[in-house]
Order: sequence, then structure tokens, then C-alpha cells
Amino acid sequence: MSSLAVTPAYLELLARIPPRVIRSDEQNDSYIQALYELEQNQAAWTPDERELADLLTLMIEDFEERHFSLPHASPAAALEFLMDQHNLKPADLSEILGPPQVLSEVLAGCRPLEIDQIRRLAQRFNVSPELFF
Repeated sequence: MSSLAVTPAYLELLARIPPRVIRSDEQNDSYIQALYELEQNQAAWTPDERELADLLTLMIEDFEERHFSLPHASPAAALEFLMDQHNLKPADLSEILGPPQVLSEVLAGCRPLEIDQIRRLAQRFNVSPELFF
């Protein structure tokens, strides 16, 4: 039997929720709702239902990645945002970055973050170190 063979049960699922390339927010919302309804019975999924859930997830992720991806922020902008969200002052990060002047230079773009500082900032804010590159 071919690895591309489709079971009658899977064909029935596809008839109920026909997969199409998502081109609008409305279509995306419809597929999200279909996935949500499918997930309500996740503990009892058949292999075909799991396959359809995986397909819907890929379709939704693809659409959202193409339409809702966030622009890359500079390390300084990311750090400034995190400080604002956590209500931190420059002195609050002195253990990580050193004197407040260092933070001022980083935020002004005059000084890059060092690898060790990036590692400690990532731990402090529980974010990926990639945020600061």
C-alpha cells in the first residue's frame, strides 16, 4: 500500500473540512474554529483525526507567519521594551550590565551587548537570547 493512500475515514473528514490555502482572515478564523472543535475530543482522536489536526495546524501557522509576523526589533529596542513592561530602571539591571552608563550606551546603540550579558538578560526576562541579536 502506498504511503499516500487515504482511508475512507480521512476522506470523510476532508469532506467536512476541505483543506485550502488560507488567503483571508475569515478563512483563517474558520480553520481555527474547526481545529478548536476537533481538539475538544483530542483524547479519543483516531490517527485520521490526528492527521487532519496536524494539517490544519500547518495551514494556520503558514498563514499567520506570512501575515502576522512581527518585524525584527533591534537589541536596544527589545531591551527597552522589556524594561518598560517590567517597570525596571537602569539600576535594576546593574548586576547584568554594569553601571547605568553601560545601559545608556547600549540603548543609544553606541555599545553592543556582550554574549554574557545577552545570556543573563535572556534568563532574567525568560526570553530567547536571539531577541538580543
